Amino acid sequence: MIPGGGQPNMQQLLQQAQKMQQDLAQAQEELARTEVDGQAGGGLVKATVTGSGELRALKIDPKAVDPEDTETLADLVVAAVQAANENAQALQQQKLGPLAQGLGGGGIPGLPF
Repeated sequence: MIPGGGQPNMQQLLQQAQKMQQDLAQAQEELARTEVDGQAGGGLVKATVTGSGELRALKIDPKAVDPEDTETLADLVVAAVQAANENAQALQQQKLGPLAQGLGGGGIPGLPF
């Protein structure tokens, strides 16, 4: 039973919302500092991105470099970056998913998140 004739305690709701916002900001900062890798061509090309998707490093094995076939190298680079970004998205889902569910999944009644 909610005291006050069925009205939720606004102070408590605001405190919950503030805590969720702080938790979300903290998780986003952690994502920006965390690095994840992706690779292509059996490891010939490796990309490193942050958990927020910022490309930080790209390593290309000399065996992947063929001056006569730069198109394949470009494809490997794109594939490695895409793989790294997929890993970053999975990390985002892991870190932010529970927080987003709390905001959008009716975690705080009466607030339009």
